[in-house]
Amino acid sequence: MTRKEKFRIAIEYFEKHRPVAETELEYTSAYQLIVAVILSAQCTDKRVNMITPRFFMQFPDAESLSKASQEEVFELIKSCSYPNNKAKHLVGMADTLQHEFGGIVPEEVDELQKLQGVGRKSANVIASVVYNKPALAVDTHVFRVSARIGLTIGAKNPLQAEKQLVKYIPGEKISIAHHWLILHGRYICQARKPKCDECGLKGICKYYNSRIKV
Repeated sequence: MTRKEKFRIAIEYFEKHRPVAETELEYTSAYQLIVAVILSAQCTDKRVNMITPRFFMQFPDAESLSKASQEEVFELIKSCSYPNNKAKHLVGMADTLQHEFGGIVPEEVDELQKLQGVGRKSANVIASVVYNKPALAVDTHVFRVSARIGLTIGAKNPLQAEKQLVKYIPGEKISIAHHWLILHGRYICQARKPKCDECGLKGICKYYNSRIKV
C-alpha cells in the first residue's frame, strides 16, 4: 500500500466516523482562543475550560490583560501547569497584541509567532481554527498517532511531521485533519494503552500490524 492510499483510507474513515471535529477549548473570540491555547500547554482542555470563564470576566480583551500584573494573572491560572511562566507569557502576549497589532489577532502563522508564548504549534492552531487557514498543528497526539499509523515516516520532530502530513492531506481538509488526529489520539490511540480493538484504522496501522506479527 502506498502512503497516498493510506492517507486516502484514513481521511475517508474520519470523514465518515468523525464528520464534526473541532477544538474542545471553549472560546468566543480569537483573543479568547489565544489565551486558552497558551494555557493548554501540557494541561488538559478540561482544566483550561475551568479556568477561562473567570479569567475572561476579569480580562475580557487584550487591552485589559496588557495592563495586568503577572501576580494578578497567576492567581487566576494557578491551578494549571506552569502558572508562573504562563502568567508572564499571557501578559507579554497581550502587550504585543495591543501595541503592535492594535488588539487584533493576526491571521498569518509567522505574525502569530511574534506573540509571547505562541510557538509554531500554537500559531497553527489559531490560524486554522479562527481563520480556517491550511495550517496543521502537531502536538504530542498528532505526532504519536501519525507515526503509529504510518502517515509519517521517520519524523524526528513536529515540524518534520507537519511537512509530511500537509504534503499528502488535501488543502481544504488540513484544518479538520488536525482535530481528527488529536481526538483519535485523545480517545482511541492513547499513549500508554491504545484501544486498538476499537480503532477502525487498525487495518492500515503500522503499529497495530507490527504487534500482530510479533
